[in-house]
Amino acid sequence: MTTPPLAVRDRILTLPPTELPAYVYDLAALRAHAAFVRDALPERVELYYAAEANREPEILTALGPYVDGYKVSSDSELSYVTRAAPDRPLAFGGTDKTPTELAAALERGVTRFHVESEYELYMLAGLAQRHAPDSKVAVLPRFNLPVADGLLAGSDLATDRRRTRSGLDPAQAETIIGLLTDGSYPALELRGVYAHLVDGLHAPEHLAVAAAIVDWTSELAARHGLHLTEVNIGGGMAVDYDDPERRFDWKAYGEGLAQLTSVHPELTLRIEPGRALTAYCGWYASEVLDVEHGPSEDFAVVRGTAVHLSTPATKKRDQPWSVLEVELWPYLWPRPAVRRERVTLTGQLSTPKDVLVRHARAPGLRAGDRVVFSLAGAYTAPASQQEFLRYPQPGFHFLDPGV
Repeated sequence: MTTPPLAVRDRILTLPPTELPAYVYDLAALRAHAAFVRDALPERVELYYAAEANREPEILTALGPYVDGYKVSSDSELSYVTRAAPDRPLAFGGTDKTPTELAAALERGVTRFHVESEYELYMLAGLAQRHAPDSKVAVLPRFNLPVADGLLAGSDLATDRRRTRSGLDPAQAETIIGLLTDGSYPALELRGVYAHLVDGLHAPEHLAVAAAIVDWTSELAARHGLHLTEVNIGGGMAVDYDDPERRFDWKAYGEGLAQLTSVHPELTLRIEPGRALTAYCGWYASEVLDVEHGPSEDFAVVRGTAVHLSTPATKKRDQPWSVLEVELWPYLWPRPAVRRERVTLTGQLSTPKDVLVRHARAPGLRAGDRVVFSLAGAYTAPASQQEFLRYPQPGFHFLDPGV
């Protein structure tokens, strides 16, 4: 179990049951973590925030002083970011972009695009001439380079070419480079390479992947006589749901990137973490609605859960959690309670996939007790099934004692 900070705990206990479930975000903790990450990174390493992880305006604004820009992957994300953080550098990524999205991004002044396919390059070139005729649009083709199998043992998701359709096959490099350098598309400028290959790696493995990406880019530039200036090595820094105290080693990572940039002084590196920046500042609060006694185990049913917090179901892992006991029981009927030593926490959906915690030790857990799930600052409500079965929207609370 993980215990929330006192301010988070107090806010959750003050919420009436009718305002649960709810997300509680500790913005002071978010700023402190972002400042730590920023300080760990050397010069010529830019920090962009991947807005898909959490696009709440308060989150985007709190991160503003510590990031060099934002990466967006849809017109919706672009709208959120430009309202919360106007006039900040943006990179437009994401797979299967539509002409409408690309046109909207160009009209909003986005001048850096991650290109995922040859067809997308054609679209961007045509739309840039129409919607941004006076701008030079920077292009970073996304190449899905092979990842050594030995680096995948601790990863959540591998996105190299052998395992996904996203991005360009390295074999297409000659074609893409030719299209961007033969004068066919004067509105586009080949700036560098983008490669997000693996999610969920810790610092040593992530550095090995970064070095492979940079080496491949340098060889590509030398082969074509190009002056490339940027390499985006993506995000995917590990967040350990089994051991929340084991955080990504940003200090070691920054030292490794400093060595990498010293070998390649012509390049600026860019990283774009999402979950690794915001996960730790968020808490999902709910309450136990009922305790059901099965033949071999007890089940505590809580409000919401996978409707709003999809990671445990999609990743098949337990969400770190803790209990806030509530002594008041305002009803005339008996209060259900866990009878066994261990309990499985489920949500309200009528599916066996709606499980947040499996076989956890929580003797005596009762209906009416609050349950608080940590690491809930990323891929939560917007990434979940909020509209399924028309469950109520969760509340959002932003704690900011420093302001």
